[in-house]
Amino acid sequence: MSTVLSRRAFLHTTGAAAGGLMVGFHVPGLAQGDVPPELNAWVQVLPDETTVIRIARSEMGQGTLTGLAQLVAEELECDWAKVKTEYPTPGQNLARNRAWGSMSTGGSRGVRESHEYVRKGGALARAMLIQAAANQWNVSVVECSTASGWVVHAGKRLSYGQLAAEAAKLAAPADIQLKPVKDWQLAGRPMKRLDTRAKLDGSQIYGMDLQLPGMLNAAIKDCPVFGGRLKSFDATEVEKRPGVKKVVKVGDTAVAVVADTWWRAKTALDALPIVWDEGPNATLSSADVAATLKAGLDAPEAAVGSSQGDVAGALAGAATKVEAVYSTPHQNHATMEVMNATAKWTPERCEVWTPTQNGEAALAAAAESSGLSPSQCEVYKLHLGGGFGRRGAVHDWVRQAVAIARELPGTPVKLIWSREEDMTHGRYHPVTQCKLTAGLDAGGKLTALHMRISGQSIIAGIFPQNIRDGKDPAVFQGLSAGGAEGALGYAVPHLLIDHAMRNPPVPPGFWRGVNLNQNAIYLECFIDEVAHAAKRDPLELRRELLANSPRHLAVLNAVAAKAGWGKPRAKGRHLGLAQIMGFGSYVAACAEVSVSKQGDLKIHRIVAATDPGHAVNPQQIAAQVEGSFVYGLSAALFGEITLKNGRVEQQNFDTYPVVRMEHMPAVETICMPSGGFWGGVGEPTIAVAAPAVLNAIFMATGKRIRDLPLAKHKLV
Repeated sequence: MSTVLSRRAFLHTTGAAAGGLMVGFHVPGLAQGDVPPELNAWVQVLPDETTVIRIARSEMGQGTLTGLAQLVAEELECDWAKVKTEYPTPGQNLARNRAWGSMSTGGSRGVRESHEYVRKGGALARAMLIQAAANQWNVSVVECSTASGWVVHAGKRLSYGQLAAEAAKLAAPADIQLKPVKDWQLAGRPMKRLDTRAKLDGSQIYGMDLQLPGMLNAAIKDCPVFGGRLKSFDATEVEKRPGVKKVVKVGDTAVAVVADTWWRAKTALDALPIVWDEGPNATLSSADVAATLKAGLDAPEAAVGSSQGDVAGALAGAATKVEAVYSTPHQNHATMEVMNATAKWTPERCEVWTPTQNGEAALAAAAESSGLSPSQCEVYKLHLGGGFGRRGAVHDWVRQAVAIARELPGTPVKLIWSREEDMTHGRYHPVTQCKLTAGLDAGGKLTALHMRISGQSIIAGIFPQNIRDGKDPAVFQGLSAGGAEGALGYAVPHLLIDHAMRNPPVPPGFWRGVNLNQNAIYLECFIDEVAHAAKRDPLELRRELLANSPRHLAVLNAVAAKAGWGKPRAKGRHLGLAQIMGFGSYVAACAEVSVSKQGDLKIHRIVAATDPGHAVNPQQIAAQVEGSFVYGLSAALFGEITLKNGRVEQQNFDTYPVVRMEHMPAVETICMPSGGFWGGVGEPTIAVAAPAVLNAIFMATGKRIRDLPLAKHKLV
């Protein structure tokens, strides 16, 4: 599809912003003509009664776009059937002193960290519309009410479209009261998503769909060994190929071919003679990494995450000791849409169109690579064909696209990574091992627990300036002593959780669920081990340890009851439990599995409970839980990135499979918001998928699987 580029800036004035992406029908950067004034940064009402709600967070299938629009529309009391959304650009956000706040979409923060100010945006716009109507009628605002896009007074009414132009001239009230949750009419309901139709009819524009006049295409190849460099290449023959425009060195490590079509660029790149300087990691293997981590399990120095009591003394005096070592591998995000960006560069301006989880970070990457100031750059954010953290903190593909575009000034160049490039140059889920030691008294009560995590730090790899005294707080997700983000619910008198940082030369990244994933496996599988060593029912032991953590206990009890824990079940069926708190929410799962005599695993169903405090769209929460299990089970069953001769061995889905319909269990969701806080829903339940299944496998087979993925183990 061809589009016409806008040469003008998005921002006309601080009071009227040009149109961005109107979901499903417009490409960012397309000239929209005259744009009616906005009521505020969040709300614009058009003369045809369309309400445009601007969403700063990114939509990547998780439903944030719809959820945030529901919150704005709830306070605005507009007609939901006439709501459309668009993305403001990071350039606009910069020019307007970050009027939209953070554009980062990760850590399940989309709703929970922006709900208050987006609701205020809707409430302020409604107040201004009421004031405009009251002015026309010469009545008090307290005599007016609103409903479904109308202001009403004594039998008279004016539509929001009729009032918007005058309302936009008014000053916003200094203060506004938000609706109590109990009075919600639109938010809190299972509304259909706003982006579904465009995805079904094909009108939704993703990064790889984008077409611009005169656009060229680029394929890239980076050094296959982490830490290696590009030594040389010979473009003599490749540049003679039909459609090939240029061969470009990109930084110190990569080379790209630019052509009229991507396939011509890719096939030319495959034929390009390249010599790599493989550097110091040319012989690195997964076994080398594992040996380094293993040494950290008993290292004398470690950063402490949580500590209370005298663990060493309690373990020394324990009647029974239980010990186990678990491990989780590197994993790739494996988004269906590979990394891509379209860039256009001139000495005065740089524009980038890309799927990103953080428009501001993408703008910073574009500015850095372009040699221009951020105010001379703009990023037009597109819907993501999967993010999972890969498109968040690190924007290497944006830097590459801009660097290539600089070699062809004034020409838009679309860079698309091949699947092999995407798989072998990711930002991987960190590799870790964990040694757990528990002490039980003579009565079988858990009195002491030491968790030693050895492995990679994402923060050290991405934001090293945030490491303090050798400690990465993110390593301890779900294991902290308290707080609103991820508190350990279990009460253990003597407790020590520490981390021996060991960073292999494999770039880490935030991978959906992040460190909560492995921490839940380590903790919840080991709690099961403790229960069986003490000859205790795993549910009863957890209930005892969670007696002072009512929200943890509530979700655990909910899944146990719905799954039928302790009740008769079909022959060969077995249950496993897991619970944790993460990303501000309390979650639990109970998996039901069977293992055949041949060792074939069947996961029949998973019951999952989530307490996110407030539920903006229960239907979408259920979809998020189901989707999280697809992702979490893919990792548990199959997901492993291995290294040989410094290279990632897995290059496509034939060697890095994901779950198919035949593997997927029935998922039964329980949404049980208890109020009083705002938690996330996109990531927490990923963490309980694997440990619930692993614990159920033990019940079925008596075998403990302590290192993933399951595909490399025989269950009988």
